[in-house]
Amino acid sequence: MSSWLFIILAFLLIVSVSMLLLFHLDIRRMTKQLEEISENFGTNELVRTNTHNKNLARFAAKINQLIQLFKQNQQSVERREMELKQEITNISHDLRTPLTSIKGFSELLTDSCLSEEERKEFLSIIQKKIDNLTMIVDLFYELSQLDSSDKKLNLEKQFLDQVVVETMLMFFDDFEKKQLKVDLDEGTVSPVLADDKAIVRIVTNIIQNALTYAKSYLKINYVEEEKYIWLRAVNDIEKINVTELQQIFNRTFRLEPSRTGTQLGLGLHIVQQLVNKQGGKAVAEVRENEFIIEVSFRKWD
Repeated sequence: MSSWLFIILAFLLIVSVSMLLLFHLDIRRMTKQLEEISENFGTNELVRTNTHNKNLARFAAKINQLIQLFKQNQQSVERREMELKQEITNISHDLRTPLTSIKGFSELLTDSCLSEEERKEFLSIIQKKIDNLTMIVDLFYELSQLDSSDKKLNLEKQFLDQVVVETMLMFFDDFEKKQLKVDLDEGTVSPVLADDKAIVRIVTNIIQNALTYAKSYLKINYVEEEKYIWLRAVNDIEKINVTELQQIFNRTFRLEPSRTGTQLGLGLHIVQQLVNKQGGKAVAEVRENEFIIEVSFRKWD
């Protein structure tokens, strides 16, 4: 009887030691894998284990989860750095263009041979460039405010149709100079729930976008639903491919990099962010040669 007990105990001891050795080998193998992953973090390698120990397998799974989360965060940081570099490039371009013009025309004003008419013309050009520069700086400031957690919107009763009419009147001269035909829906719609400054900025950016890229016309109308009011702006445009359309709300995107003035991506990015913050949506599409942007606002109860 004692010999059988000894055999059983010896067998159990051998099994326990074997399991402990396998556990130890698995730990060493996982440690080695972690060292290799740490040295070559750009790869898609994860920790692998053949253990039948549930706790160790769960531990390996948690390590892999942390590795994947860290890699996702690293990719996000790298992408943000690339976007930041692109933004800096865009900012430099947008600021340099009007500043160069202002400098050039300011130097021309020192010419004593200039007539009074030419002097007034140059001063008018300088003023326009300053206005353009101010608008660009305002957009960048608003963008920084959007990213700030301290920025709160005050949602109140707003009359969208009135805001559109008042904003359009501000750009009347611009539409006249560009000879753009404007077709504005003169009907009234239910009031919406929005921040007074945000709704004006949304409409302003949509109009400025049309002034920059429309070829001959801009149409604005409304679609009233049970819970939302949709503002729909349509203008003719040069050809745009699907890839560009998918990036239309990106803050670093330009439809035509060579064009001066407002960034399409920056202006429409602000539109999308402000609309989303107020519980609405912003969508864009192209049908044949027409660019269509639609934004929704919640109805005021």
